[in-house]
Amino acid sequence: MVSSSCPVELNAPDISQYRQGNTGVDYVTTFDSGGAGAHVMLSALVHGNELCGAHALDYLLREEVRPRQGKLTVAFMNVAAYGRFDPANPVVSRYVDEDFNRVWSAEVLDGPRDSVELRRAREVRPLVDTVDLLLDIHSMQHATPPLMLAGRHDKGRRLALDVGSPVHVVCDAGHAAGTRMRDYAAFGDRDSERNALLIECGQHWTTGTDRVALEVALRFLACTGAVARDWVDARLPATTPPAQRTIDVTGPVTIESDRFWFVDDYRGMEVIADEGTVIGWDGERAVRTPYPNCVLIMPSRRLRRGESAVRFGRYVD
Repeated sequence: MVSSSCPVELNAPDISQYRQGNTGVDYVTTFDSGGAGAHVMLSALVHGNELCGAHALDYLLREEVRPRQGKLTVAFMNVAAYGRFDPANPVVSRYVDEDFNRVWSAEVLDGPRDSVELRRAREVRPLVDTVDLLLDIHSMQHATPPLMLAGRHDKGRRLALDVGSPVHVVCDAGHAAGTRMRDYAAFGDRDSERNALLIECGQHWTTGTDRVALEVALRFLACTGAVARDWVDARLPATTPPAQRTIDVTGPVTIESDRFWFVDDYRGMEVIADEGTVIGWDGERAVRTPYPNCVLIMPSRRLRRGESAVRFGRYVD
């Protein structure tokens, strides 16, 4: 079990009023403008202990968000895990059986495995297959500045820069442990116009992650054309976001042994100046930075075989 030293400052909003929705899938609601345009989707609670996205979607639904063109879907994903959330032990509700954000490949979804998360993914999959533009809202273990995960193709990078926030845009290929929803099917196809982003809004339970989630969701709705600009502007902060920076991830460090530890208390976004610096040990194998000025992206507390311990990246702007 992964323990947490971070206080739970956010409450878990009551989303029971959204259970019925209108799609035939619990906790998924689609609004249709009746006109042509993209199908845009906002998703939250892919991990049941990441509260900020639930706050953002709850706000938008209470404000009666509606598309000006195309369709808009608002989806609460791993509601079974969220239903187990306990502020006295907030880490245990990340998932029920397995990570919902590692099952998004045809091989897994069409395969023989079974779990609470796979049943839910298979339930929402037909609707996800109709989505053109996805924003998946997450948060992180450490108090790290917000990160937009844009995938490995230029189309994701361009969409992230069009959204305009947060500062850091991380271009990566995901995890060896399984495929994220952000990379599912056409979202991860360089030649497809379908596109997806994953926003990491800050530490899971810290005040302010809810505001980051809402601001990025609003900017996403505006830049995709899904919602009228004046509706969005009336709900955005008056300040202009700072210039963005792009980080290319060259690869994750996938844990190969049953004993992994970091040599320091890394929290994320540390820049290690010297190539070859030892930042951890995987059993008897030293884990070294592969190049100078290496950025440590999202070092994990879940240090288990097959999981990503950290990702190496470098600024490219």
